[in-house]
Amino acid sequence: MLRLDLVIFGATGFTGRKAAEEVVRGGKYYDDLLWGVAGRSRDKLEALIKELTKLTGRDLSNVRIIVADVKDEPSLKAMCAQTKILVNCCGPYQFYGEPVVRAAIQAKSNYVDITAEPQFAEKMQLLYDEQARAAGIYIVTTCGFDCIPNDMGVEFLKQHFDGVLNSVESYVSVSLPSELNLEAVRSGIVNFGTWESIVNIQTNRHELATLRNKLYPDTMPEYKPKLKSRGAIHKRDGRYCIPFTVSADHSVVNRTQRELYRDGHRPVQFRAYFKFSNFLFTLLLAFAQMMLILMTKAKFTTQLLLTHPRLFTLGMVSRKGPKEQVMNNMHFKFELVGRGWEKGADIESAPPNKTLKARVSGLNPGYGATVVALIHCGLTMLREQDKMPGTGGVMTTALAFSNTSLIQRLNENNFKFEIIDNS
Repeated sequence: MLRLDLVIFGATGFTGRKAAEEVVRGGKYYDDLLWGVAGRSRDKLEALIKELTKLTGRDLSNVRIIVADVKDEPSLKAMCAQTKILVNCCGPYQFYGEPVVRAAIQAKSNYVDITAEPQFAEKMQLLYDEQARAAGIYIVTTCGFDCIPNDMGVEFLKQHFDGVLNSVESYVSVSLPSELNLEAVRSGIVNFGTWESIVNIQTNRHELATLRNKLYPDTMPEYKPKLKSRGAIHKRDGRYCIPFTVSADHSVVNRTQRELYRDGHRPVQFRAYFKFSNFLFTLLLAFAQMMLILMTKAKFTTQLLLTHPRLFTLGMVSRKGPKEQVMNNMHFKFELVGRGWEKGADIESAPPNKTLKARVSGLNPGYGATVVALIHCGLTMLREQDKMPGTGGVMTTALAFSNTSLIQRLNENNFKFEIIDNS
C-alpha cells in the first residue's frame, strides 16, 4: 500500500478536527498532499469527512480513513505503517501518547504532536531517543502554541543577534475585542482536553526531577550574569507580569539549550511570564495558579478540578470548546527580550552591552495557531528532512527545525516572527 504523506490521528477530537480542517482549507503548501485521518470510530471519521466536504466544497473522496485505537497496539502500528508523518492529536499524552510513539518507531514513521506535558516529552526522549535514531526517524513533540513561539522564538533571536546571546525573557499576552468578552465567559476560551492536560502536568510534576536526573546526569556550568526570577509579580511597560508556570515552555527551551550545550554551544538562559493590563486580574490569576498547584497534590481535589472545570477556572474552560467567533478574534503576542554581548566584546569580564527584542504574534492561540504550527512542522519534516540534524531522534522543535524554512512557513500562515528593537 502506498504510504501517505501525512495522517492525523485523533482527527475527530476537538484539536484533531481543527487540524483536518486546516489541511482541507488548502494553500500552496498542501498541493498534491496525500493524507488521511485516523481514530477509533469509522462512523465518526466518515462523518468528519462529510462535514469538511460540506464546509469547504472540496472533493475529499481520496482522503484515507484509518481505524486505530491507543489501546490496540497492532492497529497503531498498522496506522503508522501507512504514513511518512504521523500527526498525533490524541491526548492527554501522558495517558495515551507512549504507545503511539512506540508504534511510530516500529513502523518507521516520523511523528509530531502538540503535547504541552513536559513529563511526557522528557520521558519520550529518555526512553526512545536511541530507538528513533536507530530507526532513522524523527519524533518531535510540543509543536503547538505551547511551545513553538518561545522555542523557535529564542532560535529566531539567536539567528539575528550578531553576538553572544546570554538570556531571554519572554512576555506573553492575549487580547479579545471587548464586545466578545461576555461570549467568552459564556462559552469559555479553553477546551476541556487542554484543561485536562494542564491538570495532568501539575499532578505529575513530582516526576520531573527524577526524569531530568536520568536525562541529564551532568550539570551545566553557571553562566554569568545569571538570569534571576523577577518574583511573583513585577511591572513591565506599564503592565503587570507573573511567572508563566502552567506551560511546558521552560522545559522545552531548556531541553533545547541542554542539547546545544552538549554540542559545544553556549546555552541561553530563559524565563517566561504572563503580562496583563489589569492588576486585579493579575492577582486573581496568580492566586489561581497557586491553587492549581496545591489542589493537584491530592486525588480528591484533583478530581474536583476535572469534574467542575468551569467553577475552578471562572468560566474559562468549556467541555464543548470555545465558540469559533471567540477563538478567531483572540490575539496573542510573545515579546522576547534577549540580552548579551555584541560581536567582539569581552564576555568574561564585561557586562552585557546588547539588547535585541523580537515579537511572535498571531490569532487563535489555543487552536488555530496550534494546528497551523503542528501541520507545518509535519510538512517541514516531510519536505526538508535533509536540513534536519542527524538521522533522527526525539527532539524539540528548535533542534529539529532551526535550519529549515519553518519560520518562513509560519510567517506566511497567520504567525508573525519579527525583530522589533535592536540596541
